[in-house]
Amino acid sequence: MVTPGDIINHAEMCSDAGRGMMQRGMNFRSNDSMSVILMSLRVGAPYEDKVEDDGRILIYEGHDVQKNFASTSDPKAEDQPMYFPSGMPTQNGRFYLAASDFKKQKIAPELVRVYEKIKAGIWVYNGVFELVDSWLAEQAGRKVFKFKLLVTDATTTERKKSENDLKDLEHNRMIPSAVKLEVWKRDKGKCKMCGSTDNLHFDHILPFAKGGTSLIAENIQLLCARHNLQKSDNIV
Repeated sequence: MVTPGDIINHAEMCSDAGRGMMQRGMNFRSNDSMSVILMSLRVGAPYEDKVEDDGRILIYEGHDVQKNFASTSDPKAEDQPMYFPSGMPTQNGRFYLAASDFKKQKIAPELVRVYEKIKAGIWVYNGVFELVDSWLAEQAGRKVFKFKLLVTDATTTERKKSENDLKDLEHNRMIPSAVKLEVWKRDKGKCKMCGSTDNLHFDHILPFAKGGTSLIAENIQLLCARHNLQKSDNIV
């Protein structure tokens, strides 16, 4: 089972999410599958996603009009769409309406699994987040969707309802992308303990509970599943 901080490839990500070979970044739930978003904070990423509050909050940007529905040759010149021409909501619309219904106290917050691309073919599972807000923002002369998601350890049967409950969640705090990339390069994509390149995980050397941080590479290391488990068993 994939846990927050695990490093996986695209096929493993799709399998973990319980979906086919995902290509689009926004995937509102279908049947029993949880909603999924794919993010990137890399230089040159097509959307302006950002992380706040030491990894507890994700501000995710909506997606542009599909090229086959665009009225110009540049989707970046058009407002991001709420609906298709048929009147059905786009992925932007589905996430936006879910956040609106939550704010109106009609439903519980939508649970969203978040995966982050850090390099070509390399993804990190960032954990489960609750979709709590959505709005339209003016950006470069057009309107784009913004979505606010809060980290949680809730599942489909156990939901957190207070932001205060999130303050002590260590395992779900997102490590900044720049730190992940620095650690990946420093550790050469291998476990620091044994040199394995399989089942890797971004590990906090000093846990949050003991004053550690996710903001500097010096406190993050790559460990394989075996050595990550051994370390966890030895923490008192």
